[in-house]
Amino acid sequence: MEQQKFGDTNKFDELVKEYVNDIRKIVYTYVKNHHTMEDITQEVFLSAFNNFASFRGESSIKTWLVKIAINKSKDYLKSWHYRAIQITNWIKEESGNSNTEKTIIDNDRDKELARIIMELPIKYREVIILYYYEELDSIEISNILNLKINTVKTRLIRGRDLVKRRFELNG
Repeated sequence: MEQQKFGDTNKFDELVKEYVNDIRKIVYTYVKNHHTMEDITQEVFLSAFNNFASFRGESSIKTWLVKIAINKSKDYLKSWHYRAIQITNWIKEESGNSNTEKTIIDNDRDKELARIIMELPIKYREVIILYYYEELDSIEISNILNLKINTVKTRLIRGRDLVKRRFELNG
């Protein structure tokens, strides 16, 4: 799939289906708003479709899409529109139908961890999300964020420490 050009929309549709959820997660970690996330996700794929000719193949398509998503998200965060609006939506996960005590405790712990990660400064949050949730390695993260690899590693260490301290503080 990655070596093919988007000669027809069916190939592009396959690409969207394969990566849309990953891109939504990344965008949401920046904008923390579901409606904005959907808008930016659409912009990411529209940009990818329009600019596929500029894709040099030096990375995977997923890495390229993640970079577009991060750039579009950061552009939004710099915009006047974002600065004029206070974001009030937080991560809301659907709880399962199970009512066992363990499931409830696990869900609460997961929600608390997600809340703590979302409250991290963006420079730590983005590397934590890309490393643990998107399963990208330090080199890919370095390329996506235009950072030195040692900076990525340092931010991962500091981000983990912040999460650990805040998680322990909250019980």
